[in-house]
Amino acid sequence: MSIKILRILIDFGLVVLIWIVQLIIYPSFKFYNHKNLVLWHKKYTRLIACIVGPLMVGQLTLSIYHCIIETQPYQLIKLFFIIIIWVITMLQFVPLHNRITNKDFDHKVLISLNKKNWSRTILWTLIFLLECIFI
Repeated sequence: MSIKILRILIDFGLVVLIWIVQLIIYPSFKFYNHKNLVLWHKKYTRLIACIVGPLMVGQLTLSIYHCIIETQPYQLIKLFFIIIIWVITMLQFVPLHNRITNKDFDHKVLISLNKKNWSRTILWTLIFLLECIFI
């Protein structure tokens, strides 16, 4: 499999995943009672990490590799967006998810999780579109 095909497959996987999270998973958190959300959330974060973790690492690795072997403006923009996603995830989403796991959340935290996730949804969509346009 060529690197170009692998890049587009990973980008596609992440864009589909983030739209599912944005439109279905995060909004569904509001329908759980406090106790059930804590129980489900522990399982959800463990399982979703098995999917999103390798995809994110693969996307970052391939983007860095591509920038090294063939530096193009769109690849630098794509890498910049990927780094922003990583920073946002570590600084905003990990703490929000930790609050749910630690039973330190209310309805406002769940709304914030969904609202803030639009940034990652838009960035991953732009990354996928960039890859489709310039591949």
